[in-house]
Amino acid sequence: MPPESHETAYSRATPRLRGYHTETRNCSSMTIGEKIANLRSAAHISQEQLAEELSVSRQSVSKWEVNQSLPQIENILTLCRLFRVTADALLRDDISLFGDVPGQKSAINETGAKNKYFGTDGFRGEANVTLTADHAYRVGRFLGWYYASPLSGFHMPNYRPRILIGKDTRRSSYMLEYAIAAGLTASGADAYMLHVTTTPSVSYVTRTDEFDCGIMITASHNPFYDNGIKLINRYGEKMDDATTALVEAYLDGDVQRLGLDGNELPLARREAVGSIVDYVAGRNRYVGYLISLASHSYREMKIGLDCANGASWMIAKAVFEALGARTYVMGTAPNGLNVNDGCGSTHIDALRKFVLENHLDVGFAFDGDADRCIAVDERGQTVDGDCILYILATRLAARGALGGNTVVCTVMSNSGLFKSLEAAGIRSEQTAVGDRFVYECMQQNGYSLGGEQSGHIILRKYATTGDGLLTAIMLAEEMRDRKASLSQLAAPVLLYPQTVRSIRVTDKSAAMNDPIIRAEFDAVNREIGGNGRALLRASGTEPVLRIMLECETEALCSSFTDRIADVIRKRGYCCE
Repeated sequence: MPPESHETAYSRATPRLRGYHTETRNCSSMTIGEKIANLRSAAHISQEQLAEELSVSRQSVSKWEVNQSLPQIENILTLCRLFRVTADALLRDDISLFGDVPGQKSAINETGAKNKYFGTDGFRGEANVTLTADHAYRVGRFLGWYYASPLSGFHMPNYRPRILIGKDTRRSSYMLEYAIAAGLTASGADAYMLHVTTTPSVSYVTRTDEFDCGIMITASHNPFYDNGIKLINRYGEKMDDATTALVEAYLDGDVQRLGLDGNELPLARREAVGSIVDYVAGRNRYVGYLISLASHSYREMKIGLDCANGASWMIAKAVFEALGARTYVMGTAPNGLNVNDGCGSTHIDALRKFVLENHLDVGFAFDGDADRCIAVDERGQTVDGDCILYILATRLAARGALGGNTVVCTVMSNSGLFKSLEAAGIRSEQTAVGDRFVYECMQQNGYSLGGEQSGHIILRKYATTGDGLLTAIMLAEEMRDRKASLSQLAAPVLLYPQTVRSIRVTDKSAAMNDPIIRAEFDAVNREIGGNGRALLRASGTEPVLRIMLECETEALCSSFTDRIADVIRKRGYCCE
């Protein structure tokens, strides 16, 4: 698509410039210099272009932005006019330019209502059954309209939102991608296409390239016939419930909830129709970023990579070969129907066998969108998310970089992890299952490391979401730094035998609250006593209950799990 032509630097910037919502916040004060820098960056204009518009030198603009000097009054008035903000908003430190703050939920709309479509990891379900192309088009329509509307916290006429889209390798991902792009452009937004890429790359590019939001089309570790839509805010974080509640209102036809008359969002016309832009360069910058984080060459390392026939099938090999590793790959022949099929982080036995057969130093398995990583050591033993958290926690603690000397885990983490961390002098906090809840706890408390047993690992210094490739690099770095094998690094973690069984049910909520099921669950916990624990939880993304047992032996785990599963079946909730 040929680039658009523009008359001047400022006219080029104006269509992309955010109209900033302002409000008083004690927690997010900004100097005038920081505000000028943010406004200029959001407008996508250089210091030279702004200096030309103001008839000052570039050095003057640079000094304002680093708080070495202040603009003259006439320049302040011109800045207010150019960026469409008030003088109060520009000059007062206690007024934020933004309607939201990284890591905090939006206060624009009420929260607390349970979402209908969006779970803990987006809108997910069987493609063209639960999640249809029409849903995808309407999600695009809403987001394209929302980010140009006052409802989003921005006030600027004719603002043209920029929204990033990535997808995994499922056949239905292409259908949903085109539907979302059609909806976005019909509402007047520009859709920037990363094509097949990972969820963490969408998060990274959204944040660093200052998009209004990001969209990832994936069902992560689910089978190919499922798909999903993950929404990412401009800070690279998962979208808050208040905003997704508005998306759902539009999906259900409640346009009045959006403050509009009529029964449909307005359509963009003529030159206001959005553009579709190829943005593969953004994905390439993400690859470069990952490579830049490594301080060692992996030239002598033999590394296995299981890409699950998913989003990392090209990226993972490129990253590790650029770092000098001898790579051995599997799960790199996606055909749209084989993502996660007998491979990837949820089918780790394939990589275990692969590592032993090829005498590899280490193996890393990713899921469909590569926000998870499960490792395999040189002996073919699985190193799950709990063990990875321990290895990275001790690495950061030794460098004085473990925020709060605390690791954030979930209630599904193995009790052995908590004891191993305690023995290493490291504290832990538990959250509900879901990397979103882990990240919120980290953000609120200043913690730097958190994750899940499933392999979602968040290193907040480098990313705002779980990133399988980043996790793999950090493990390889620790192996290099310590001159140790992965089995040696994981050896201090003594995990209890644990089983997790997933049962597909007709009604998660009813089964979770069934008094007979609860009574059996409580009875099992009493019998276990202090030598383990039982957990029963509903999946946030599937119609599934998960039974987790930790006991002194695997036989006891299986026995107790069978008891609880039996009661669920007898109560008529199973649909398998």
